[in-house]
Amino acid sequence: MQDLFLHAFSLEDRTAVITGGGTGLGYAMSKCMIAAGARIVMLGRREDVLRKACTELGERASYLTFDITDTDNMEKIVRKIRSDVGRIYILVNNAGNQHKKPVEEMTVNEFTQVLDVHLVGSFALTKAILPSMREQKKGSVIFISSMSGFIGNSNLTGYAAAKSGILGLVRTLASEVSGNGVRVNAIAPGWLETPMFLQALAKDPDRQARILQRTPMNKFGNTTDVGWAAVYLASDASSFVTGTSITVDGGAVIGL
Repeated sequence: MQDLFLHAFSLEDRTAVITGGGTGLGYAMSKCMIAAGARIVMLGRREDVLRKACTELGERASYLTFDITDTDNMEKIVRKIRSDVGRIYILVNNAGNQHKKPVEEMTVNEFTQVLDVHLVGSFALTKAILPSMREQKKGSVIFISSMSGFIGNSNLTGYAAAKSGILGLVRTLASEVSGNGVRVNAIAPGWLETPMFLQALAKDPDRQARILQRTPMNKFGNTTDVGWAAVYLASDASSFVTGTSITVDGGAVIGL
């Protein structure tokens, strides 16, 4: 029992696959999971970004270049990961994109591109990894949703549709696989202090005021806030948590 309390948040001897792991939220989650003892395999399209991230993160981090929309080769990449590092215990579906424009200006192709990354690609990768997780009777699948899955954000129709779809996907997958020891959850981040976001706010102080006004904690979050939430959902500390979404947003979803 004492060991359980000491190591509940440990990810020692567990491999995590993180899509889009080389920058932003993916990098923060990689860093936090490595701190908890995990080994990380990052998937992404830009090899230079992934190589730089691995150099910074150290020997527990590795990468494979892969486009999440290449669904025909999903099982092949999963076999490659298992051959290189063994069993996969954690999957974080983090890769994303968006086209920010009014609905009348967004093309059907742009809308579809967003769904292909956030929903179709993450579904295909999860589908390819789930059989081995079910066989080993242990696994944690984490999807990155968004406040846009809960509230309306103008000019983000494709992104909001994808992030809302993730919430339904999480609940359905959890109902199917949780009896086999595989948990499925989502994290919905709020407004976080990233260089791009802070640069945008510097040019729009009114927007900053509006965001803080609807955030009860009256501040922005950090990418590591999401990273530690991911560690929790990946670890035995959340062993009875499945089919849900954790908002990491300073209370913004409940609003003011």
